[in-house]
Amino acid sequence: MAESYTFTDIAATGDGMVEAAFGNQVAYCNAADAPITARIVAAVRDLLVRGEEGALFDALRGWTGAPLADAVPLRVAGGLHALHLKDADEGLSRIYAGEQGIDDAALVGAAIRAHEGELLPWLDGPPQTNEAGRSSNFVAAMLWLADQGLPPRFQCLEIGSSAGINLMLDRYRYDLGGVTVGPEPGVMRFRPEWEGPPPPDRPVEIVSARGCDVAPVDLTDVDQALRLKAYIWPEHTVRFERMEAAVREAGRSPPDLVAMNAADFVETELAKPQATGTTRMLMHSIVWQYVPADQQARVTAAMERAGTQATPERPLAWVALEANRVLHIHEMVVRYWPGGDEGVIVTRAHPHGAWIGWGGSDRTI
Repeated sequence: MAESYTFTDIAATGDGMVEAAFGNQVAYCNAADAPITARIVAAVRDLLVRGEEGALFDALRGWTGAPLADAVPLRVAGGLHALHLKDADEGLSRIYAGEQGIDDAALVGAAIRAHEGELLPWLDGPPQTNEAGRSSNFVAAMLWLADQGLPPRFQCLEIGSSAGINLMLDRYRYDLGGVTVGPEPGVMRFRPEWEGPPPPDRPVEIVSARGCDVAPVDLTDVDQALRLKAYIWPEHTVRFERMEAAVREAGRSPPDLVAMNAADFVETELAKPQATGTTRMLMHSIVWQYVPADQQARVTAAMERAGTQATPERPLAWVALEANRVLHIHEMVVRYWPGGDEGVIVTRAHPHGAWIGWGGSDRTI
């Protein structure tokens, strides 16, 4: 069935919300040039509506959390994509090959029945949407902060780091509206489609990058790397190339990544001494919705408390690339202390880094 995006409270729970989450995900995937993923998600939704039986569907119908915030459709889609990546189901392969005129729901239903035990654990945790392309926004934020007069030497702290791909951002090469940053040639090269004026052309240096995740992913482990690849939409082939490059680089020199929740990590890191002439920068991308409300409150309180102690020689910045669920866009909001306590939308951007609108954009997705 055709789906259109319905603006819904991301924290909504209750009757009909699971089906609504699947419908919104179908619309989102179609708008983001991911028609095959849209077909997979739509097939699961159709099976739900039809009353398909089984442990996985029982778990979906009995979901007690907020299915939009929990990204439930992407949990299921990730598990099904993993089956395809392992060549474990011939029926799914027909969908992923883009074959038309077939009964998607029948094929997906058969795959779920055949592999239900393997698919159920995919419901246990949120998607791991680690994407190197988001690093372009973080570097753009550094250019903007340097232009505001903050020291251009950055100590980066990231929450929800997953495999730490964005913690290796100092190893990548960026062309941001004609402003180049990073080593040449770089482990990866990013040149997002740029809208608006270029960012300030300022020299910036990343002196350290450290991150946390409640369940860190080891890129050098074949099974864990496969899990990350399963969350990549198959239509977006460049992201698979980036993932392979990240795997190779992590094998050479792993990112600085610890197992810790967001609030504990931020409080611990902010308590450490900060070198004079460095900007301490908290950053995160498409992760805030997965952070429990009590931890969100602790992170916010810790940052604002540390902000009152910040000085021009030891400033603090908060860079958040997250979804604006009201406008159906992704935007990077930056706060800094002292002097910039009110959040500023520095960019609006594609969630995987395909394009960046400096100061905003009329695009969606």
